[in-house]
Amino acid sequence: MHYGYIGLGNLGGHCAASLRRAGFDLTVTDLNRTAGDAVCAAGAQWADTPEAVAAVVDHVITCLPSPAVTAQVLTRILPVMKPGAHWIEMSTLGRDDVLAFADQAAASGVRLMELPVTGGVHLAAQGQITMLAGGDKDLFDLHLPALEAIGNQVFHIGPLGSASIIKVITNMLAFIHLKACGEALMLAKRGGLDLGQAWHAIKASSGNSFVHETEGALVLNGSYDIAFNIDLALKDLGFALDFGREFGVPLDLAGATEQTYVAARAAYGGQAQSPMIVKLLEDLLGTDLRAEGFPARL
Repeated sequence: MHYGYIGLGNLGGHCAASLRRAGFDLTVTDLNRTAGDAVCAAGAQWADTPEAVAAVVDHVITCLPSPAVTAQVLTRILPVMKPGAHWIEMSTLGRDDVLAFADQAAASGVRLMELPVTGGVHLAAQGQITMLAGGDKDLFDLHLPALEAIGNQVFHIGPLGSASIIKVITNMLAFIHLKACGEALMLAKRGGLDLGQAWHAIKASSGNSFVHETEGALVLNGSYDIAFNIDLALKDLGFALDFGREFGVPLDLAGATEQTYVAARAAYGGQAQSPMIVKLLEDLLGTDLRAEGFPARL
């Protein structure tokens, strides 16, 4: 199958590269032409616009930063997609957005499968991202070889909209864990412990988490560079809190974490790295959380 990939940002560029490494025919585009250099050097074809991608491929994959951008791209690609083409949307969207986009696509004869991913950009670079599919099972089965080329764990969560819920849940947990990780490391620092040793001890303990192992290491390095910014975190937390209201679930920790991110955006800007919520605590207490031997990037 010939896939089109629209959106070659921090995540999408790696996912597209994994498809190409697996031998899939691939045509790509992005607002930033240089974002396609690596995957095109590996044999992908470049197109200048989303329309040019959609017109020549069997199926289209999008990985975009917001529902508003997805809406803009969708109106451009639907009129030129081939009969029987499928649209695979990897962006993190609200469930209502997913269902509305599915209806819009269906009116043009295009079927949608939602495919948010989780695990971090570093795992996408390794082809080991976790993929969360929502939609008809026959679409999932048809595209499974491509999904397995991008990620090492692939789940069919259920019908359209279900993947958006679990994706938001996983991100909500990650943000809460990051806030807790920063507080734990600060306790260790102010308690006079060696932070490197404390990090390793936590990693080997019942208090460990994926976020501690990954983003906690970047905090100790001082780079905070997880390739995921504060604005994106606030978008996802907003989705989580909306679900909480809809389903009647109090989300106390998510609400408190959202306020921490609001403060971080005020202090550092929305494009600052998500782990910089820990820097808020560092700045408040005048205490840096640094240790030798930790990476600047994962």
